[in-house]
Amino acid sequence: MQDTHSEEQQLQVGIEDKLTIGANITYGIQHLLALTGIFLFPVLIGQALGLDSGKIGYMIQACFLTTGIVTILQSGKMLRLPVVQGPTAAFFVAVMSAGASVGLGTAFGSMAVAGIIFMLLAIPIRRFGLIGYVNRFIAPPIVYGTLLIIIGAQLADIGLKNWFGSANSGMNFAASVVTVVCVLALMIFGGKTIMRRGALLWGIIAGTIFYALFGSANFSAVSHAGWFSLPDLFPFGFGVSVPVVILMLLAFLQASAEAVGMYTLLTKWGKQKLDPERVNRGLFGEFLGCTLGAVFGGLGTTSYPENIGIVRVSGIGSRFVTMTAGIMAVILGLIPKVGMFIASLPGPVLSAASTILFGIIAISGIQMVSKVVWDELNLVVAGSSFIISLGTMYLPADLTAGLPLAVQSVVTQPMLIGVVMLIVLNTIVNVWVRPRLAKREAGHSAQTEVTAEAV
Repeated sequence: MQDTHSEEQQLQVGIEDKLTIGANITYGIQHLLALTGIFLFPVLIGQALGLDSGKIGYMIQACFLTTGIVTILQSGKMLRLPVVQGPTAAFFVAVMSAGASVGLGTAFGSMAVAGIIFMLLAIPIRRFGLIGYVNRFIAPPIVYGTLLIIIGAQLADIGLKNWFGSANSGMNFAASVVTVVCVLALMIFGGKTIMRRGALLWGIIAGTIFYALFGSANFSAVSHAGWFSLPDLFPFGFGVSVPVVILMLLAFLQASAEAVGMYTLLTKWGKQKLDPERVNRGLFGEFLGCTLGAVFGGLGTTSYPENIGIVRVSGIGSRFVTMTAGIMAVILGLIPKVGMFIASLPGPVLSAASTILFGIIAISGIQMVSKVVWDELNLVVAGSSFIISLGTMYLPADLTAGLPLAVQSVVTQPMLIGVVMLIVLNTIVNVWVRPRLAKREAGHSAQTEVTAEAV
């Protein structure tokens, strides 16, 4: 992941500057290459839920559509910043867990309901948008950073063990190793080039070629897929579950907190103003696009730090470049052959690439919490939230078996339990308790000084 935290970045091409069509397409492709969630998350969900390649391919198309729609809205009139949105780990975890317990129809239906709720909370009219103010409860590094660590640790359960596949484990493992070695080599030695920025994609390509040469890769389904199709409405069915809606609301909250951080960096680099109304416009556009994506069967998105890193490294901050990337994503989302091709990639290769991605997510959280002053109060907030949330994966089966499926999908989710505990504990400890303790300590020190002077 690129270091995107420098506030002194100077853009060579400003946010409102226009480039040629060829330049827009060239730089737009760079941004698409960084959207690894489109290539990985739908396939991993499909594998976990036992979906056929046709449904997985469709979900990939829907993710391209969602990414394209939101990116166009953000780069256009809603936010007017060079923001590229892609599927986020929070929605990946939420959809996969809800899909396993109550079905994908209820997962995406609940996501659409949650999106509508957040759209209403972010209406960009004067002071009516509330989400720009609510985000301060999840934006602190101790909350958001610890949450990323929890998500990364939770995802570790679906990484390494899937390198071996279900058959021909030796070949599968060899292809996984080739994938990981290629990714790591490009990340280390790729420099500030497209090879490093697209390291995960190039690793998937290398692993797939190896698998095709020495294994049994099968892309026959691609030839039977069409060249164009419009998205279906709720292709996996429709249902709504209150606990799953809550799960999706928290995923939206996590995604919006990350997005606001990216807005802040971009406006500082472009020397533009970021007021609450603009934040709410951006979040409203994000929630609108994600709601449409849920209707089509695509994962929710957030602003990708990798894409902000591309803006920083290249100095190309034109929002017309990212708008072009969004248009290309929409076009790809209308081509079934693209989704089917990605769905046909070897599972162990994708699992190997996802292992690196999940590690990056966790370490990004560690990078954030490094800014925290780790006194006893902050240890209470992060430590208890971390260990209790991960512990929910190991609740006794006889305890959870008697619960309704929707409730099971909540109480066994580290991300959900973690974000609730982090927000509540951080608010209690750092917003309410810490100032009172500091005031009491200051009063005690003053009293001690007065007593000393009197003596």
